[in-house]
Amino acid sequence: MSRKERVALAVGHRGPDVVPWNVELTSGEAGKVCEYLGIEREEFFEFTGNHIEKLGYNIGGAEIREGFYRDEYGVVWDRSGLDKDIGVVTENLLKEARLDGYEFPEPAVEEVRARTEKFLDNGRDTFKFGKIGMSLFERAWSLRGMEDLMMEMHLEPGFVEGLLARIVEYNIAIIETAVEYDIDGFYFGDDYGQQSGLLMSPDTWRRFIKPGLAKMFERVRSAGKVVALHSCGNIEAILGDLIDIGLNIYQTVQPEVYDLGKLKNEFGKDLTFWGAISTQQSLPFVSPAEVKKIVRETIDVLGEDGGYICSPTHQVPDDVPAENIAAMIEALKGQ
Repeated sequence: MSRKERVALAVGHRGPDVVPWNVELTSGEAGKVCEYLGIEREEFFEFTGNHIEKLGYNIGGAEIREGFYRDEYGVVWDRSGLDKDIGVVTENLLKEARLDGYEFPEPAVEEVRARTEKFLDNGRDTFKFGKIGMSLFERAWSLRGMEDLMMEMHLEPGFVEGLLARIVEYNIAIIETAVEYDIDGFYFGDDYGQQSGLLMSPDTWRRFIKPGLAKMFERVRSAGKVVALHSCGNIEAILGDLIDIGLNIYQTVQPEVYDLGKLKNEFGKDLTFWGAISTQQSLPFVSPAEVKKIVRETIDVLGEDGGYICSPTHQVPDDVPAENIAAMIEALKGQ
């Protein structure tokens, strides 16, 4: 059975021969783990047996000086600290609650085409996603600032709705180009949660975020592709809404904020769960033997009748011992 077939069966809630998996590392962790395993970085993907590949469509950014990256919207991220992969915003480009004076980028549709063709021709039997990171809420706050944006959801709602509409318009141009090709699904990154619940009220999320997500999801689903959404934190309050607008896969599932059995029972007939091996409370601290035990137990809970992709809850940061990553991969391969 191919890796692509296993993921397709899991998403279809039909049990594959083994639960598919996906292990991703931050750049710092990748160097440490590959040295421990005695492999080159470019060998890591096939070493893991990963079932999923994602092609990012955040196109047009560049490093402007060492440790500082300007993305396609013009936002500059300081990556000179501990976070080398994402960083922190150096300055809000939207100084006030108004759009005039800011020039939105043009979607790089020809580059999307070129990258997608190359991606699909890589010869691997994986399940392949196109991806937009910072796809809506995160993109809006990266431009305006999170605190100001969330205040303006109540004080300047017309501005927020206009900003989100422009972001959706940009994304849809990319989505509609990508889904012309034989990718298997589309993955959206957009955090709405914290440990104890949503960052905003469910009603606020439904007013501002849900309509744009629904438009983007519809473009993917109408092309016969799978929809995946990443959000950190506890977003149980809106999982029903996400199901209603066409979500297939929810990533990432943090076991420190969810009862996994309850989650499977309440939402498992509609959603495939991706994640659930904790990068916060398990992988940095437990022994390799305990890592293997956690992997087996998590698969037993979430993998029944399909509907599960086993994975760390996030790209693994570099506080995790390399031997724990090796133990996790061994447990996944040994199903």
